[in-house]
Amino acid sequence: MIPHGSILAAQPNYTTPEDRKTSFLPPTLAFYRKMIGVVFRAAYLARRGRYGDQGWIDSSIDIMNALEHAGCRLHIEGMEVLHMLDSAAVFVGNHMSTLETFALPGLINPVRRCTFVIKPSLMEYPVFKHVMRSRNPIVVSRDNPRQDLVTVLEEGAKRLAQGTSIILFPQTTRTPQFDPAQFNSLGVKVAKKAGVPVVPVALKTDAWENGNMLKDFGAIVPERSVHIRFGSPLTVDANGRAQQEAVVAFIQDNLRRWNAPSP
Repeated sequence: MIPHGSILAAQPNYTTPEDRKTSFLPPTLAFYRKMIGVVFRAAYLARRGRYGDQGWIDSSIDIMNALEHAGCRLHIEGMEVLHMLDSAAVFVGNHMSTLETFALPGLINPVRRCTFVIKPSLMEYPVFKHVMRSRNPIVVSRDNPRQDLVTVLEEGAKRLAQGTSIILFPQTTRTPQFDPAQFNSLGVKVAKKAGVPVVPVALKTDAWENGNMLKDFGAIVPERSVHIRFGSPLTVDANGRAQQEAVVAFIQDNLRRWNAPSP
């Protein structure tokens, strides 16, 4: 069990212990039985203005513990990168499932306060909306790319200047397959404007499948290991093309190493 505190922030890598006890229930039932309780507790506190950074970290760790309890194995690498940062940063990763939205705050926030760039529906999502609203995210429509660019550049620069890092998924939608053509350079652009580094994040999170009827509530498949790896910070120069290519290459190389689904 990952203790609150967090042991994750104090070491470069973490792997679920081989002797981690798991539930006798089917993995999907075992996970959601705990996950729903975590979300409702977080929303209860957020509605009352009592859900701060530590609460968000604790909820994230509880979700990761629920995944391990359901039989999933976590492999997290490169957390020493977080301690290398001397300012806020833009964390740019591929978006495979709902899992990374829940897991990343527990890894990043103990070292660097962070928030997300999100779509409007998450601000209205039943129960979970209270949690997201308390985190002061940047909300983009995804219907108007030009306006989204302006919003992220302006609001992102404000958050970063205040010391809050941004987690951004440049893909148009969650998908198990990584397609560089659908991976825009918005993260690199906002990092350049704010004068902060970009941190690439490679994610293999298809152990939490996207659902058919409700995309956020898919099956849990513990046979697929969860992998999260942070890359070295990149300073954005010139037009940022080299850094964008480096982020894409980092994600592709790690997904290949982990035998992730390919387009």
